[in-house]
Amino acid sequence: MLRSLYNWVMAKAAHPHAVWWLALFSFVEASFFPIPPHPLLGLMCLAEPRRALRFGIIATLASVIGGLFGYLIGWGLYEAVGQQMLALLGLTESFPRAACYLRAYDWQVIVIAGTTPVPFKLLTITAGFIEMNLATFILASIAGRGLIFISVGLLFRVFGAPIKRFIDRYLGLVTTIFVVALIGGFAALALLGSGEDGAHDACEAAETVLPA
Repeated sequence: MLRSLYNWVMAKAAHPHAVWWLALFSFVEASFFPIPPHPLLGLMCLAEPRRALRFGIIATLASVIGGLFGYLIGWGLYEAVGQQMLALLGLTESFPRAACYLRAYDWQVIVIAGTTPVPFKLLTITAGFIEMNLATFILASIAGRGLIFISVGLLFRVFGAPIKRFIDRYLGLVTTIFVVALIGGFAALALLGSGEDGAHDACEAAETVLPA
């Protein structure tokens, strides 16, 4: 089943309108959609390695713009939209901890979330709710999203054929690595505040969030 799905997505990744789908997925994932664009980006880069860097840049820009939309939801539409959205995504309990970490560690949390498969929408909505400095938010989003998406584009642009052969042969292993990366992203967020100042313990115990 996994192999069939892979072959189906590979075919779609080479579709003439695949770039628009990538931009759309990158935008909505940063604000409210549950499925990350990473797999689609990777498969599009596999299908057309020569355009991989372009795909990475498109994903980065669309994701940052989507992040701004998520910020807007948190800033002005949290009670009307954001609260219900986080509940539907199963992120309600994570919201107080995310707010605590953002207030304690600012841009570092955005960069870490941006470079891992951690739900970026959780951080974008939370950043808007706590009224994180907008310029800092944008720059951190560009750094985080660009680091992962453009790096993927560069890797496939330079090593496209060998990477494709590896994934074709070891699809199950690659899927496992992606899952491990997701878990690792959450672990990175948790370890970010493990210093001596006690912020880590305070954030892990956070249950409520006060507006900015």
